[in-house]
Amino acid sequence: MAGDQQIGVDSAPGPAGDEVRLEVRGLEVRLGRTGPDVVSDVSFTVQAGQVLGLVGESGSGKTTVVLALLGHARRGLSISSGEVRVDGVDLLQLSAAQLRAVRGARVAYVPQDPAAALNPTLRVGTQLNEAIRVHPGAVEDPGGRIREVLQEAHLDASPELLRRYPHQLSGGQQQRVGLAMAFACRPALIVLDEPTTGLDVSTQRHVLDTIRSLCAAYGVAAVYVSHDLAVVGGLVSDVAVMYSGQIIEAGPTAKVFGDPLHPYTRGLLSAVPSPLQATRLTGIDGQPPRPGRRPAGCSFAPRCDYATEECRSQQPEPVLIDARAVRCLRVAQVRESSTSVAAALGRAATAADEVPILSLRDVAASHGRRPVLSGVDLDVPAESCVAVVGESGSGKTTLARCIVGLHRNWTGDIRFEGAPLTAGTRDRPRQVLRRVQYIFQNPYTSLNPRKTIGQIVAQPLEQYLRLGYRERSQRTARALADVSLGADFLSRYPDQLSGGERQRVAIARALVVEPDLLVCDEVTSALDVSVQAVIVELLRGLQSEHRIAMIFITHNLALVRSIAQSVVVLRDGAVVESGPVGQVLDRPADPYTARLMQDVAKLTGAGTPGPSAPDAAASEPAAP
Repeated sequence: MAGDQQIGVDSAPGPAGDEVRLEVRGLEVRLGRTGPDVVSDVSFTVQAGQVLGLVGESGSGKTTVVLALLGHARRGLSISSGEVRVDGVDLLQLSAAQLRAVRGARVAYVPQDPAAALNPTLRVGTQLNEAIRVHPGAVEDPGGRIREVLQEAHLDASPELLRRYPHQLSGGQQQRVGLAMAFACRPALIVLDEPTTGLDVSTQRHVLDTIRSLCAAYGVAAVYVSHDLAVVGGLVSDVAVMYSGQIIEAGPTAKVFGDPLHPYTRGLLSAVPSPLQATRLTGIDGQPPRPGRRPAGCSFAPRCDYATEECRSQQPEPVLIDARAVRCLRVAQVRESSTSVAAALGRAATAADEVPILSLRDVAASHGRRPVLSGVDLDVPAESCVAVVGESGSGKTTLARCIVGLHRNWTGDIRFEGAPLTAGTRDRPRQVLRRVQYIFQNPYTSLNPRKTIGQIVAQPLEQYLRLGYRERSQRTARALADVSLGADFLSRYPDQLSGGERQRVAIARALVVEPDLLVCDEVTSALDVSVQAVIVELLRGLQSEHRIAMIFITHNLALVRSIAQSVVVLRDGAVVESGPVGQVLDRPADPYTARLMQDVAKLTGAGTPGPSAPDAAASEPAAP
C-alpha cells in the first residue's frame, strides 16, 4: 500500500512536545528471505514521552514487530522491507557492530521472561554494572545511577540485594531488575514485551507508574506489548491491535477500547475479566492462522460472525473513522451492534459445607534459614477452586511446591483425601503423583526443548498409566484440542511456539492424566485475554464435570471472580484473610486486601461490546 494509506498510529503531542522519537514505516518480516510474510504493512510513530500499546492474541506478531524495532528477527525470519527510525536513524540500515552499540544505549528491551534474560551465574549488581559499562559515556556515575534506577523500579538498592543471584529473587523482583537494566542508560526508545506478566497487582501498579513517569521525565518513547488489556488501557494513550501479522485497528486508547470497530477487538474486550463482578468469560471461537499462512481476503473472516463472501475473498483496506484506522469491510454493520457480555455466575457453594480433598494445617516452610511460610491453614473441597493471592514474595509459589512435593523443607500437616502427604515426591505413591498435578508459571523453562510437543504431553501417560502407543497418541491429541491447539502441534518443538502456546501445552500435559487436584501457579499470566478466557472456562468445566479441585495461584484479582469460589490472601508467608470470593473482595476485613483491590487495573471506556453478531443472545449464567 502507499505510505499515506498504511494503517498505524500517529500519536498526539505529549508533554515532551512534538518530537517523534520512533517512526516505523512499511515494516515487513518474512519466513526465510523469500517465504510468505508473517508481518505486513506495519506503520506507526511514537513521540517523546509517550507509550504505544501493542495488543493481540499469542501468535499475532507482536513480539516479531518489537524485536524488529531492535533490528533483530528470530530464527527462521528476516526483515524484508520497511524502516525503523529512532531519532531519525534507520536501525535496519546499520551494520551488526553499529546495532550492538545502539542496543542498550539508545534502544532498550525488557523481555517477558526475566529468568531467561538474567545471567544465573552473575550477581545482580554485576549485571547492572555490566549494562552500564558496555556503553562508555552513557552514565557519568555508574554506582549512583544503579542506586537511582533500582529505587525507581521499587527495589531496595542495598548491598544485600546487589550481592544476590537471580534465583534468589522472586519473579517480580527479577522483572524489576530487568526494568532497571533497561532504563539504566536512559535510552531514546524502550521496548517492553509483557514486562508485568509475573507481577502481583501492587508491584504491577508501581512498575506501570514507573514506566509512565520515566518516559515522561526523560522523553523516552515506549512500545508496550501486553495481552492484559486492562493494564494497557490504564498506561498508554494510543493502542494498536494486531492480528495475523497486521495492525487491524489503531487509535486513541479511549476510543479503541470504549467503542471498538473491529470484531476482533470486540472479541478481545469480551474476554477481559471484571474485578467488580463475576462473569462468564467469552473467548473467540477458532484459532488464528499460523505465521505465514494468512488466508485470502480478511484474515479474521474464518472466526468472524459478521463475515460475508466478500470478506473471504477481498483484502480489506484500512478505513479512517472517528480518529481511528480500522481494517474491516463490515465496519458499519459492526458499529450498529453492541452486545453486552456480562453475565452473573450462578455458583454459590462455599468450602465450609464440603469435605476437603486437600487440607493444610499449621504449615511452615523456609528456604535455608529464611522463613517463607508460617502457620498456613487451607482447605480445598472437591469440585471447588480456591484462589491464593498476594504480592510477589508472599509465599504463594512456595506453598504450591510444598503441596506437590517439590519443596521438602516444611513442617505441619498436609493431607490429601485424609492421608498425610510426605515432604518429597520420591516417597509418594504413583497414584498420588498422578492425581495431584502441578502447572508451572513459566512455560519457557518447564518444557523440554529437545522433545516434541507430542512427546511432552504423552510423557505423563507413559509414566503414570503405562498406556500403549495408540491410546497415548489419542489422549495426547484430545488434551491438545482441549486447550485450543490442533494436531499439527504434535511434531513441533517448544521454540517454535509463542509464550501463550507453550503455556497451553503445559496445561495439556497436566490435564492428560485426568488428575483430581490441579495446582495452577499463575497459569494464565502468559496468555492473551481470549486464550485466558478459553482456559478458564475449560478449567471450570473440568472442575464440574470430573470433580477436579483446584488451587489457583494468581496476581490477577479480576480473574479470581470468574473461576474461584473462595480466596486466601497471603502476606509475608501468613494468611491475613480467607473466605468466599464475594465476601473477601467486596468487603475486605484486612487493610492489605483492601490495598490489593485498589491496585487492580480496571478497563475503562464507554463500553465493552461483545464479539457476537447483532442477533446473538446474551450469555447465560454459568452452571455450577
